[in-house]
This record gives sequence, structure tokens and C-alpha cells, in this order.
Amino acid sequence: MTTDERPTAADTRAEAEAACDELAAALKRTGIVLPSLCVDPVSYGYAQPRPLVELGRCNLETTHRLIAALNRAAR
Repeated sequence: MTTDERPTAADTRAEAEAACDELAAALKRTGIVLPSLCVDPVSYGYAQPRPLVELGRCNLETTHRLIAALNRAAR
């Protein structure tokens, strides 16, 4: 793809799905699973797709584990 070409919806969706999968794998390596993690299908409704990764909801135990993992990574 040249710099003058816009990514297609399929390209954008594939990139978003890959990023979502990569995030899920990285979280899993730290023992964290976000059950609702997914690409938001509504975000494809724009003329130029702007996919959003939906992190979803998690319980307090998972929230605290996520906070701890982020704090460790920030050191």
C-alpha cells in the first residue's frame, strides 16, 4: 500500500483483530484475562473505519491484578 492509499475496511479490521489478540496474549502472560475483550463491531460503521478495542468489564480481582501488572511495567 502506498502512502496515498487509504487502508480498506478489511485491512483495518485485520489490524484491529491482530492488536486485540496481541493484547489478550500479553495480558494472559501476566495471568490476566478480560473475558469481554474484543473489537467493537459498531466502530466499523464509519465511511473510514476507526476500529475500537473493547476492553469490557472485569471484576475487582482482575482490576487489581491489572493495576499491579501496569505498576510493575511502569518501573
